[in-house]
Order: sequence, then C-alpha cells, then structure tokens
Amino acid sequence: MTTAPGEPLLNLMSPDVLRNPYPSFDRLRAAEPVHRLPLGFVVLSRYDDVSLVLKDKRFGKTFAERMTLRNGPAIMDEPVFRSMSKWMMWVNPPDHTRLRGLVTKAFVSRRMEDMRPRIQAQVDAIIDKMEKKDGGDLIADFAFALPVGVICDMLGIPQEDVPMFIGAVANAAKLLDPVMLSRAEIDEANGHFQNMADYFARLFEQRRRAPGGDLTSHLLAAEEAGDKLSMEELTANMIQLFSAGHETSINLIGNGLLALARHPDQLELLRKTPSLTENAVEEMLRYDSPVQAAGRDAMEDVEVGGVKLAKGEALVCLLGAANRDPAVFPDPHKLDITRANTKHVSFGGGSHFCIGAQLARIEAQVAFETLLRRLPNLKIQNTDAPDWRMMFVIRGMNVLPAAW
Repeated sequence: MTTAPGEPLLNLMSPDVLRNPYPSFDRLRAAEPVHRLPLGFVVLSRYDDVSLVLKDKRFGKTFAERMTLRNGPAIMDEPVFRSMSKWMMWVNPPDHTRLRGLVTKAFVSRRMEDMRPRIQAQVDAIIDKMEKKDGGDLIADFAFALPVGVICDMLGIPQEDVPMFIGAVANAAKLLDPVMLSRAEIDEANGHFQNMADYFARLFEQRRRAPGGDLTSHLLAAEEAGDKLSMEELTANMIQLFSAGHETSINLIGNGLLALARHPDQLELLRKTPSLTENAVEEMLRYDSPVQAAGRDAMEDVEVGGVKLAKGEALVCLLGAANRDPAVFPDPHKLDITRANTKHVSFGGGSHFCIGAQLARIEAQVAFETLLRRLPNLKIQNTDAPDWRMMFVIRGMNVLPAAW
C-alpha cells in the first residue's frame, strides 16, 4: 500500500477510488490519519478520531461555510443550497433540536417495530412480482422498490408520484460530495429542487384540506402552530426525509447483497442460519457502509489525533475508513456475519445520529431473510466489476444483475 511520488493520499475525483475507496483509506490511516485535502477539508480515517468528532459537542455543522469553501460565496444564492441549509442534518441546536423533535415520534423504535408486518407484506409483494421472471436488476426490482414504498407510505406520497423524484434524489446525493460543482450541475440541481418544492406545495394543500395519519399531516400541524416550523423549513425537510429515507436502505441492501455474493461462505451460512440476519445486517453496515462520510466543523480550537485544528476548520469523518480500522475490527476487509459487538459508525453519532437508523435496519433484516428464503437459487452476476455510482459520500450501485 504505497503511494507514488506526487500522488495524493486521497483523490475524490478518481473513478478507481469511487469504485473501491478502501485501499486509499488504508494508506491514509497508516500515513496521515488526520489529513488536509487541497480543497481545505481535514479528513479523519481512524475509528477513535471519527467517533470522537461525531459525538463531541465541540464539533458542529456550518453548511454555508462548508459550501462556500468548495464553491465560493455566491453558491448560497442558489435556491437548492438555500433549501439544503435548512435540512435537519445541517443545522445545530437549538434549530436542530426543534426540527428533530417534530419528527422523532414517527421514528421511535417501538413504532418502527410496529411497521415490521407492513414491511414484510411489501417485501413479499415485491418478490411475488420477481418470481414471475427468471432474473433482473436487484437494485431496481428489489433494493429500490422496498424503501421507496415504505417512506412514501410514511410521508403520504402516492406511489404513482415516485418517478418524478428519482432524478432529483440522485442529484441531491451528488451534491453531498466534497468537490467543486460545475455551473451545469448547479443548474440541474436547482431545476430538480424547484420541481420537488412545487410538488410538496401541492401535497401540502391536499393535506390541509384532508389531513391523514402520515408524517406530512403531522408536520403541517406544527407549521400552522406558528412558532415550531416555517414553510421554508417544512419544504426543505420533506425533501430531506424523502431523500435520506430511502437512499441509505437502497444501498445497504444492494451493497450487502454484493458482499454476500463475494463471500459465498457467508451467504451459505446466512441461508442456513436466518437467526444471524440481525447481526449480518450490522456487519454489512460496517463492511461497505452506504454513507461513507459525515461532515463536522470545529466550533473552537481543538486537537484531534495529535493535530491542532483551528476554530472553523471543516472536517470529513471517513465512516468507511473507521469501519475498517484494524485497531478495532480484526481482519476488517473480510465480511464476517458472526462478528461480535460490531460498533460501526455508519449511522453517524451524537445529536446527528441517523433518525431513520432503526427503520433502515428493519427494512434490511426483512429484505435479506425473505429474499434468501424465497429465492434459494439467487445468483448475483458481474461481481468482479459492479457498476458503482460515481459518488463518494453515498456509496451504491446503479444496477446489480442477478438470476433466480
């Protein structure tokens, strides 16, 4: 694991890195675990450093400053970035506490467990359709169909409206990467944002006239209370909830299926011992995390990993690197569904710990157990050269062909 003279330790634009970032993570961890990228970001690759920053209140989020660092001050005049600055994931207390409090009840563990039978019914319905064919794309046919159906159900979005969101969500994921954006990419993002904002404005009007038991109706009631939620915040966080509510689960399922195919002994063990499914999902989250990085900013002068950081410095916590730190996880590049105490950081940490973590876990548990039971002859194809999406923060595939 050596780096040629002049070669950066981590090149976020390299297709090879985007397809497989883990060799670069290993080099970073060994050579410079607290490393400054040319854009000005500080990247952390050790588990202990990442865990500290995710949980320590001396680190927060400053979306505008982070985007300005990448793209200049004018970027915050763009509608899509003004909206993203209102996302729950990008704001600090007290706004973060207020916004998260409005949606927490919808994501508490007990309520998520109550959804398990509905999720099971959706998985069975999806596989019923799959069984009529000999094969297909496990991303489109399975990994995408399940979480999109679940989040639409929670938000009260009719299933027939889903196609209009597909390009918008993929575009939003790309905006999270710590790289400069072209004018064309910004214009495309603004167009997608406006389409989604217009859609939610129509949905809000429908729910005001006829409220239901969905999360949209709940948030509208908070908005109408006056001091809890503005219309701008409501629109922004509906977009975030839809985007984050399925993006993680799609890639958890897709990446997990690929990992099992590449570790046939683990696939066979899971087929024979479905009681391992819950633990297997945690290991899949560690092994190939659907979210590879999380941003934080130093809110004061501070030291991390023996390196002094100044107030305002932007940090990128490499979740995928932390999850394969050999100091914490023996034989980290091996998938082991019996691995004990898998304390991965795939859902972040601290006050910004992923609010939908339990939902993603349940979706994946039901998905893997049912898929392997009902399609015992499932064979994933093209495992040597999968079609990875060319993004860094969100890790997943465009397609995953299989036969069954």
